[in-house]
Amino acid sequence: MKTLLRGGTVVNADGCRRLDVLLEGEKILQVGRRLSGADRVADVAGCLLFPGFVDGRTHFGPADRGPAPADDFASGTRSALRGGTTTVVDFACPDHGETLAEALARRQREAEGRSYCDYGFHMALPRWDETVRAQLPEIFAAGVSSFRFSLDGGEVLDDGALYLALKCLKRLGGASAFHCENGALIAAMARERLAAGKTGAASFPMAHPEYAEAEAVGRLLRIAQAADAAVILSPITCRESLGEVERARKRGQSVYAATCPQYLLLDDSVYYEGEGAGRYVCAPPLRDRSQQEPLWKALRRDSIQAVASSHRAFTLRQKEQDPEDFTAIPAGLPGAENRGELLYTFGVSARRLAAEDLCRVLSEAPARLCGLYPRKGVIQPGSDADLVVYDPRASHVIRSDDSLSRSDYNPYEGFVTSGGVTQVYLRGRLAVDQGAVIAGPDGLYLARGKSSL
Repeated sequence: MKTLLRGGTVVNADGCRRLDVLLEGEKILQVGRRLSGADRVADVAGCLLFPGFVDGRTHFGPADRGPAPADDFASGTRSALRGGTTTVVDFACPDHGETLAEALARRQREAEGRSYCDYGFHMALPRWDETVRAQLPEIFAAGVSSFRFSLDGGEVLDDGALYLALKCLKRLGGASAFHCENGALIAAMARERLAAGKTGAASFPMAHPEYAEAEAVGRLLRIAQAADAAVILSPITCRESLGEVERARKRGQSVYAATCPQYLLLDDSVYYEGEGAGRYVCAPPLRDRSQQEPLWKALRRDSIQAVASSHRAFTLRQKEQDPEDFTAIPAGLPGAENRGELLYTFGVSARRLAAEDLCRVLSEAPARLCGLYPRKGVIQPGSDADLVVYDPRASHVIRSDDSLSRSDYNPYEGFVTSGGVTQVYLRGRLAVDQGAVIAGPDGLYLARGKSSL
């Protein structure tokens, strides 16, 4: 079965061209002018054709700590697919006493037959010792090539363990990704605010200041310098952290960075509006509006390589369960479904980004970082036939009651988009048509290679 998408503008990270795209089975067969020989022809004149979006940071299903998010793989990936995301990379987090292989197998069982997108996993490493090191070859053989560390709380590795882990993963060819906040400092500041009776959601950003992120970024980068290892930082939310990244690059270090839509579009004023503020709690928190433009500029300059959703959705009841203790509010926001349209609206339409920049940060760069390129992230012969048909004329209003997420609110409620995702192809099959998910769940587990950025 051959399908021809005719009359659209193909958008890759290296530019935009008016070309036809011919699909055969699950792959792209040809990209060129005046193509023919198809069993089915789709007229996409006036539309942009992007490679399927790759979301390198989602949180579907049971949590590694805290309450379970509202979205599992079925609801979360269905929502993501509707918004143009054809591949997600989630997390496998070992429970106490669980091996890395057991954690991965458990997460694969949770996703298999339920995911509407293709999917893979980062492996979370809450500790570093000989037992963990000995398990790594089996995990690489299973197609996991990226490893996540957290400096924001829980079982935080000390600096020496981080150094040894980075050196080992570099030898094996693994990518090391970090959520950077100074967890010990944040915990102490949170206890002080609770003791002073400052218990509401407004205390959350006060206990998670920009410098707590920037300090952790700077310290991690010095450890990476000692180990001579490349690192991925996600999310970056403020100019102070960007400064640390730029200084490390000037030293000759390989540092890659990602951010999320909320840090580009929402600001911390929502925490001071009283009732309902808890719904915006995420880690790191939303920052002052003045922090947004430096992030946009960094995206345009390729100083920030990718934009992930960090989708971790909760219900209003979960968010508001304990207004007297801001540390008990589960951190996370929905965002997988609206990521592409928001970045097009406030990036491309607002002339902060070119269309090819959007492809780079939503498709090519995350595919490269996750070891999936060129199978994913580009429209070229031989790549998976994952395509997003974006119609600049299909503007609409974002509404929570129209979302496919199980969260019962949307932090972007009332935002008006410039255009919209009208069709999505997953491995050659039309999966979304005019906003309706019409296929799936038939997402495949992806065994990933090494990061190629």
